[in-house]
Parts: sequence; structure tokens; C-alpha cells
Amino acid sequence: MSTDHGAPAPTLKSRIHGALVGGALGDALGYAVEADSIDAIRQRFGAEGLTGFDALSGPWPFSDGTQLTLYTVDGLVEALEWANSGVGADVNACLWLAYLRWLGTQGKDAGPAAPAPQPRWIDGNEVLRQRRHPDQDCITGLATGEMGTSVRPVNPEAKGAGTVVRSAPFGLVPHIAPDAVYKLSADAASLTHGHPSARQGAGIFSLLIHRLVSGEALRDAAAAVTAHAATLPDVAPELPDRLEAALRLADKAIVAPEELVQVLGEGWTAGEALAVALYAVLATLPADGAEAQPARHFRDAVALAVNHGGPSDTTGSLAGNILGALYGEDCLPAQWLGALEAPEVIRGMADQLVKVTTGEG
Repeated sequence: MSTDHGAPAPTLKSRIHGALVGGALGDALGYAVEADSIDAIRQRFGAEGLTGFDALSGPWPFSDGTQLTLYTVDGLVEALEWANSGVGADVNACLWLAYLRWLGTQGKDAGPAAPAPQPRWIDGNEVLRQRRHPDQDCITGLATGEMGTSVRPVNPEAKGAGTVVRSAPFGLVPHIAPDAVYKLSADAASLTHGHPSARQGAGIFSLLIHRLVSGEALRDAAAAVTAHAATLPDVAPELPDRLEAALRLADKAIVAPEELVQVLGEGWTAGEALAVALYAVLATLPADGAEAQPARHFRDAVALAVNHGGPSDTTGSLAGNILGALYGEDCLPAQWLGALEAPEVIRGMADQLVKVTTGEG
């Protein structure tokens, strides 16, 4: 099966690397302007805003969103390592332990009631121990020392985008049913965020990644997960409403950032962030029959996703995840890769996920 641009389908390895590295690139570009107003962005970078790393100096750091994405990978890898050895493991417990180890890297403690997880390879990487404006809902949810669930949530009012930004890895695991992908992602979101929209937004995003990795075209996958969101039991109405608005907006000419945030929101909640990213990748999708240029699509979409007054690191990361899963590594701009911080850490975690899912060493 081919991707939207007509080329042979990328391998699973390429999609895993594409999604994780692509997300880190979008995160890093957006982190440079996180929460800046669009006026401030234009004043600093010109009328078009921030469109690439050439406007920045040296490798640019990624945020806590990429840190937590990689810790999500690590929790899944541990669960799959147990499964491959013939031992069943509680996947959400493995993810909780991974997130607790990340909490420790941020100088926080989960208290005496929480388990003391054993260190793994990921924990030895200094770049993941840096404090990069960590999401406070993630910090406070984990610091309770309680393993949150959908029926016993921590942070019951938390609906921020800290869940969705770390949830691409669930869609990268092959050979599991879509319902299982959604449940794994939503359950993991409950470890830090209790509001239904935060859990549901994470699950829907993971489903989108799953559909793309399975070879579905971008427009088809976006329409399918938007329709699915509307059918979720006890759905938070804001989620399907935002996603449907993103699809409608993407059918228009590219709109100014002011109109974008007026229609979809700035991206502070899970539903808003996913809607902004979905709009960005669809609005910049080459027209049917146009020459395929995956790297150009990636640059255009990520630039569109980060130039607004909200959490640009989050929306840029989601756009990068989506296009990396769609195209594989072919879409990653070579010049941007040279500006990526700690690529060996990101690719190291990608390789671990490839190994436990495919056996490729």
C-alpha cells in the first residue's frame, strides 16, 4: 500500500523513526517560540514567522513533550520485552514506572507510597534530565504517588495537552487492534490527567498514528478518527467539535494565525492541540496529482503548526509525529536534522521499539 504521495510504502522501521524524530523536530522548532504571541513571533522572525532552524543558532533543545514521548516508548518497550519472553505484564504499570523515573529526572519525588522503579538505559541520558518547562499536570499527577485510572483519576479537572503530546508511540506498535490502541493510550493518559477530554484526545491521536502506520491515506485517516471521536461513550463534546472544525478549516485557503486560534483554540487542551496539528498537516497537503515532496510538506506543516500564540512546541510535535508516521523518514528535512538535539537518544529509543516489535537488531 502506498502513502498519499504515491511512493512505495515506508517500512515500519522508517515510520517509527520518522514519527519520533519528526515529533522532536516539530517540538524543538515550536519550543523556540512557545507561548509567544504571534505579534512577538513576527517581530522576531519577520512577517512569515518562524519557518525553519536557519533562523535559530545551533542545535535547538526539545521540550518535555519529547522527553515524555521517549519515556512512553520505554514503558511500552519494557512491557513488550516481558511479553516476548513469555511473561505477561501490566502495560499501564510499566508506563507508570517509566513516567515516575521521568519525574525523578525533574527533581520531584512521588513519595513513599510509590514504587521505586529500577533504572533503564533511557535514564542515563543527560538530555532527558533537563528541566524543559515540564507540564505541571504531569508533575502533580505523578507526584501524588497514586497510579491514576479512568475510574479513579488523579487531577480530575486536568484537560491539558500533556497527554496527547506523548501518545504517538501507542500508534506505532504493530499487530494490535484499533480498540486496543485507543485503550492503551487513554489508560496511560489517566496516569496524569483525569478529565475525559484529555484521555479521549490522547486515544484519538494514537488511533490516527495507528491508521497512518497501517498505510491509510492522511485525509481518510483524519476523517475516520474524527468520526470515531463523535461515537465515543460519554465523549467530551469539545473533542469532536474541534476536530470537525479542523477538517472544515483545512478545506479553505491557509488562514492567518489569528483566525486559526479563533476557530480551533490555541492548543492548551488536548482537543485544541490535536485540532491545530491536524489542520496544519491537512491544509499543507499537496493537491491530488501534485508532485510528491514529503520534506516540503513537513516543513510547511510544522511551520504552520508553530506560528501562533499557544504551546507551539506541542502543536509542532504533533504535526511532526503525524507526517513522520505517514511518510517515514523521507519527509525529514536534511537541514533540519542537523539542528536536532541528541539524535542518538531519539533514534536509540526508536531502535528499541523496532527491535521488540519486529525483531530487527
